[in-house]
Amino acid sequence: MKETWRWFGPQDTVTLDHIAQAGATGVVTALHQIPTGETWPLADILERKATIEARGLEWSVVESVPLHNDIKTRSGDYRRHIDNYRATLRHLAEAGIHDVCYNFMPVVDWTRTNLSYTLPNGSQALRFEMTDFASYDIHILARTGAERDYPADIRERAARRFAQMSGEEQLQLEKNVIAGLPGGEGSYDREGIRAAIDQFIRLGEEAMRANLFSFLRDVVPTAEEVGVRLCIHPDDPPFSLFGLPRVLSTAADARALLEAVPSKANGLTLCVGSYGVRADNDLVAMAREFGPRIYFVHLRNITREADGSFFEADHLGGDNDMVGVIQALLEEERRRQAANSPLPAMPMRPDHGHLMADEIGRPGINPGYSYGGRLKGLAELRGVIHTLEQLQPH
Repeated sequence: MKETWRWFGPQDTVTLDHIAQAGATGVVTALHQIPTGETWPLADILERKATIEARGLEWSVVESVPLHNDIKTRSGDYRRHIDNYRATLRHLAEAGIHDVCYNFMPVVDWTRTNLSYTLPNGSQALRFEMTDFASYDIHILARTGAERDYPADIRERAARRFAQMSGEEQLQLEKNVIAGLPGGEGSYDREGIRAAIDQFIRLGEEAMRANLFSFLRDVVPTAEEVGVRLCIHPDDPPFSLFGLPRVLSTAADARALLEAVPSKANGLTLCVGSYGVRADNDLVAMAREFGPRIYFVHLRNITREADGSFFEADHLGGDNDMVGVIQALLEEERRRQAANSPLPAMPMRPDHGHLMADEIGRPGINPGYSYGGRLKGLAELRGVIHTLEQLQPH
């Protein structure tokens, strides 16, 4: 497996020097400065690639070329955005970059309610707390019909939680939930998120799934032509938020996507943490079933709670069988090698990490993307990979 590291570009507090010192050889990055839906200029791609290669690293995966909401709703200016997406794929291939991660989540990207949840050892993790989320949805956002989406005990806890929140706490919760990430269409205000949510709820899950398949049928021929592999990231978390449709949360969803567009250019990002929030996702079985179409891997772990809450655990802790998943992925790599597959070593990155030591309180660190926490995770994962490889017969 190829060790990679997510880098948010020249403004990232984690530098390319840091990445090289961590021992990773690949970089996962994107041109976050390009507005969503616009074509990535070839010159900008080549400039970023040259910056990475000057440090002796490789731009292994693009994460992400984000999809404009018009594509997801198949409305507005979606035809132009699809043409721009095709042009971006051509430019990336011309620059020698062939793996492109994207997602099809509506309105909000990965969502957490607490970006600095303190663990028993004093480090900080990302957390999704169902009571806090329901408090925001029902009482702060005041989404019409939100109460119907939660059981009575959650509604009662949410009402009590909201009653205890200060105005500052309410604003911080809102910021955590809807502030957005680099590479998206930007943050929403309260009215904007209500309008966007309503648009996608009216669209519905089946129509949104159909729009995903239509998008792939539009762009996969270009990807095939230029040798790009698309690898979709699952919903995070893999259940409905705000009543919004979800289309890539389960093994059945992944199976349907691969069957709908059976091209080898249509693949998956296996995000262990995202799929693993659902106890009914058998991650080892998914790694084995979908192995030939897994082109990118996010390795992180989570601890699930009974009400749907979860927090980011140690990479080898939590509820997911990380060793079993890695074993299945290494078996897929050996299968590819035996078949003389042209696919490169499977790129993986330590996804998210705890905020630790002197990074706690330091400004400018992207939530989940501290240096020390990911370095710790990469070291642990590297040890598992090395051990499993040594145990295989030669």
